[in-house]
Amino acid sequence: MTVGTSFAPFSLTRIPKIAFGAGARARLPTLAAEFGTRALLVTGARSLRRSPAWPEIEGGLRSAGVSWHDLVVADEPSPQLVDGAVAAFRGERIDVVIGIGGGSVLDAAKAIAGLLRTGTSVTDHLEGVGPELPYRGPSAPFIAVPTTAGTGSEATRNAVLSVRGTGGYKKSFRNERLVAEWAVVDPDLLATVPRALIAADGMDALTQLLESYVSTRANPITDALALSGLDAVRRGLLTWHDGRDHGGSARAAMAYAALLSGITLAQVGLGAVHGLASPLGAFFPAPHGAVCGTLLAEATRANLAALRDRDLDGVALRKYAEAGRVLTGKAGDDTDALAGLVDLLETLTVRLELPRLSSYGIVPADVARIVEGSRGSSMKTNPVVLSDAEIAAIVAARL
Repeated sequence: MTVGTSFAPFSLTRIPKIAFGAGARARLPTLAAEFGTRALLVTGARSLRRSPAWPEIEGGLRSAGVSWHDLVVADEPSPQLVDGAVAAFRGERIDVVIGIGGGSVLDAAKAIAGLLRTGTSVTDHLEGVGPELPYRGPSAPFIAVPTTAGTGSEATRNAVLSVRGTGGYKKSFRNERLVAEWAVVDPDLLATVPRALIAADGMDALTQLLESYVSTRANPITDALALSGLDAVRRGLLTWHDGRDHGGSARAAMAYAALLSGITLAQVGLGAVHGLASPLGAFFPAPHGAVCGTLLAEATRANLAALRDRDLDGVALRKYAEAGRVLTGKAGDDTDALAGLVDLLETLTVRLELPRLSSYGIVPADVARIVEGSRGSSMKTNPVVLSDAEIAAIVAARL
């Protein structure tokens, strides 16, 4: 039985239909054609279009009678990119939006699909930005095809958009209507992911699984999914990163872990690491996955210390211990499991060569505004309320 399982009331929201497995991309043309013959194809700038998969995808769509317009997303999407794409393609009678790429591509495609029918500006609906008008849809059908294993955006109901620099922000356009109709998860599309991206994205998935497992909104179903994902991370991350994945099973494990992390975060929220990742990604040129990875060990250590002081029923501590047993593959009492969890996260930080925050130009004088900007939705589901000083210490430890 899952640690901390209770049968208090909970709810689950919509998830995509899922096609998972090596070669799953072959189903994309048929799935797209179910929605019509005119697609908007959103991709990254280079890697997919230079891969052997690209001519297969193009040929398959043509054979299925699907024509398409192209949109390239080269960086984290901004509201301006989304609004510009909606203005450019709204008159093209798009039947389906297909996003093929990493989290930035999928988030952009998701937001664009959400607004093609309404024509409203995404800033009308962004959390914490503008009027925050209710989004009532409808969304154009959206198919998500991830080419990295990290964000889980293929399974979420939010599109994260960024404005960088002074006065910048990183905010979500979030609604259940934005969930993809299909998530087509083909581990073979991950075969050329570089080591640095395996590390950053893998730690993002791990962070999402761990934070959703100990979230204050967690439930028995998300617990089961998160633990399954954490076990997949144990089996896949270092093996894939270190070049020992000769049969592709390790990258498949990480594709599965990332998918589950998207499902669980969409259902129950995240925690302190993602609370901090929002201002860090908005104020500085700091990639999301690398930020999550470099903060995870310190944030976990801070949460454990605070929980020992303030978690009266001990549920969150027991869940962290169970996560430690799953990630390390070692049995043991809770004390040993908690120590093993922190040790493992520290080892991953070193083995995966995760950069310190100072490498992105962050200095001690920036810590106060980072803390101030961290109190968004993710921090609200952290298993314990952290003080400003405790949050500041997490950031300072990774400068």
